[in-house]
Amino acid sequence: MGPLLDDTIAAISTAPGRAGIAVVRISGPDAREVASRLGIEGLAPRAPRLSTVRHPDGADIDRALVTYFPAPRSYTGDDMVEISGHGGTLAPALVLDAARAAGARLAERGEFTRRAYLNGKLDLVQAEATLDLIESASEAHHSSALFQLEGGLSARVAALRAGLIDLQALLAYDIDFPGEDDGPVPLERILEAAGRLVAELESMLVNAPEGERLGEGALVVFAGAPNVGKSSIFNALLGSERAIVTEIPGTTRDAIEAGTSIEGFPFRLVDTAGVRPTDEAVERIGIEVARRYVTHADVVLLCVEAGREPGAAEREVADEARGAGARVLVLRTKADLLPGRGRPPSRPTGDTAEATRPDPGIEVSVRTPDGLAALRDALVDASFAGLKAAGEPALVTRRRQSAALRQARDDVSRFAEVLGTGHPAEIACTHLEEAAHALESLIGVTDMEDILDAIFRSFCVGK
Repeated sequence: MGPLLDDTIAAISTAPGRAGIAVVRISGPDAREVASRLGIEGLAPRAPRLSTVRHPDGADIDRALVTYFPAPRSYTGDDMVEISGHGGTLAPALVLDAARAAGARLAERGEFTRRAYLNGKLDLVQAEATLDLIESASEAHHSSALFQLEGGLSARVAALRAGLIDLQALLAYDIDFPGEDDGPVPLERILEAAGRLVAELESMLVNAPEGERLGEGALVVFAGAPNVGKSSIFNALLGSERAIVTEIPGTTRDAIEAGTSIEGFPFRLVDTAGVRPTDEAVERIGIEVARRYVTHADVVLLCVEAGREPGAAEREVADEARGAGARVLVLRTKADLLPGRGRPPSRPTGDTAEATRPDPGIEVSVRTPDGLAALRDALVDASFAGLKAAGEPALVTRRRQSAALRQARDDVSRFAEVLGTGHPAEIACTHLEEAAHALESLIGVTDMEDILDAIFRSFCVGK
C-alpha cells in the first residue's frame, strides 16, 4: 500500500553534514498551518521571509528564511513551505522534529517527486531525470538528465503517440463502415505513415545502449598476465594510486574498482588479478573473480608487454570477453622499454601474413603521455562512439525506456505487416493499441480520450 496523498509531509531536502544552509521542505494541504504552529506567520506567495522557527512547545530552534509556494505552482503541485535554516546535523533535525510535532508526517523516499508526478507537474521520464541529475558524476550524464528533465524525450514520445493516434483515426472509417468498397484513406498512405513511425522509433534506439551506460559508467576491465603493468596504467588513468604496484608477480589478489570520467563520459575501471596457472588458493580465487568481471565488461583491456604476443591464457581471456559481447583492446604495455620504441611487434611474412597478423594494439607507458592519450580516446570510441559523434545529450538512458520504445517499434511493425497482408483493420489496430500503451507506460500517461478526439475531428462519421 502506497503513502497517503492528502496529508502533509516533511523532510530534510539537503544532504546531511556540515554546510551553510539546510532546507526542510513541508508539502501538503496543511503546509501553511504547520508553519504557523512553528511560529512562522505572514507568509506571502513566493516572498522569502526571515523568521524565528519555534517548536510547538514554544522553544526557539533556528532563525531561517522561509518561502511559501501555493498550489498548484510548486514542485509537488501541493501547498509547500521551504525552511532554509542553518546547516549541520542538529539544527535541521530539530526543525524536522518540530514540523512532525506540528502535524506533518515524515516523507517516504522520493515522495515529493512522486507527488509531483501524480499531480501532473512532471512525467515518469522527468521524474527519473530528477534522480539522474542528482546522481550524475559525468558531464554526459548530467547533460542527458537535464535534457530529459526539460522534456526532450517526453516531447519525442508525445509526438510518436500523436502519430499513433492519427493512424488509429485513419483506420476508424474502415472499422466502423466495413461494407464500404473504398475507404477514405488508401492503404499505401497508412503503411507509409507506419513506416515513418518505425523509422523514428529506430532512430531513438540507435544510441540507447550507450545512453544506458551513462548511469553506472562503462565497465572497463584490465586483464592479462601478472606483472605486465595493469595496475600502473589503472592508476595513471585515475590520476591516483589505488592499486599496489610492485615488481612481484601476483600482487593484485582481488578486483579493485574505481570510477572516473574521460572526455566527459563515465567509466568504471577494474584492475584484476593476473591470469596464470597457479596452485596458490588466494591467487586462484582472484583469477576467478577476474574472469567473472571479464564476462560482464563493456571493454576489456588485454595488457601484453610490448615486444611479445599474447600467450594461450591471454588469448583465452580475450575469447571469453568477445564471446560475452565485450570489446577487446590490446594494450602493448611498458612500451618505453622496447628497443627502437615506436616499432610494432614482429609480424609474420609471406602469403598467410595478413590472416595471422597480430593486433598491433595501443602502445602505452605510464612514463610517457602519448600512449595514455590514445588509450583514453580508444575507450571513449569503444564505449560511447555514437553519443560522441551525435554531439548531443543521450535521448534514452534507462533500460525501462529502451524496452518501451522497442515494444512500440515491434508493435507498429506488426501492425503494418498484418494490415499489409490483407487482414481486417480491427485485428491490425490491436497492435497500434499495444504500441500506444508502451509509449504511455514510458511517460506515465493513459488517456484514450485523445483517440476519440482525433477521430471526430478528422472524419464526419455521422454522414
